[in-house]
Amino acid sequence: MTAAPAPSHAIGFLGAGQMATALASGWIRTGLLDPARTLAADPYPVARSRFEQLTGAKTVSTNVEVAAAADVLVLAVKPQVLGGVLAEVRPHLAPRHLVVSIAAGVTLATLADALGTGTRLIRVMPNTPCLVGASATGYAAGGAATLADVALVGTLFGAVGKAYPVPEYLLDAVTGLSGSGPAFVYVLIEALADGGVRVGLPRDVAQALAAQTVLGAAKMVLETGQHPGALKDAVASPGGTTIAGLHALERAGFRAGLMDAVEAATARAKELGNGQ
Repeated sequence: MTAAPAPSHAIGFLGAGQMATALASGWIRTGLLDPARTLAADPYPVARSRFEQLTGAKTVSTNVEVAAAADVLVLAVKPQVLGGVLAEVRPHLAPRHLVVSIAAGVTLATLADALGTGTRLIRVMPNTPCLVGASATGYAAGGAATLADVALVGTLFGAVGKAYPVPEYLLDAVTGLSGSGPAFVYVLIEALADGGVRVGLPRDVAQALAAQTVLGAAKMVLETGQHPGALKDAVASPGGTTIAGLHALERAGFRAGLMDAVEAATARAKELGNGQ
């Protein structure tokens, strides 16, 4: 995780939903963001209240107020309503503004058409584990973005996990894999815990064991650098318990199901970007 410098930017969120709250909370927790220089707008009082409670920052009801106060604007609304938000803030953009979009599927070209070709834009796809400093993020810069803008986004998202620059055409795939992936892993943890309960473990113990097992396996992949298949083979001894379980997973189409899930989420990201 990247060490956080002293806060120097006023950051405004257009949208105060779960992802905006997770990002703001993570950046404030690491010292990268000052709550006093953080502002979010959302039309829903419940979302504003939750954002304020979890971040200590202020919220308002209009996007124009955020644009006036911030120099970095994070577009954190659903793609279906983004067009109206962009039209609302465009007259209030100034050369100081960097616009960071986390709207799934919405291309840099679409953003530039809506905000002006000279707007400094970076498109980002993070995921919700940024709240605990373990996000997986991909990002791509627009043509008007500066090297300093790219470095800032790398610092922001590197402070709450791992951030990887990728060509923009791969961002929908990032959305399908790591953007949606936490939900797939939560289903995996829940299913493992259910299996533990099925064979006699107390629910709380089964859930803790399942979550810790996923955490430990992920750390093994990241820290050893070994291929997941090699790590899997090291656990599966001949005629043992693990290979019996792996056989059951293969019969159930476990791997194909996960691959299909990533493919379906990627396809949906493309549809959202096309306004569907």
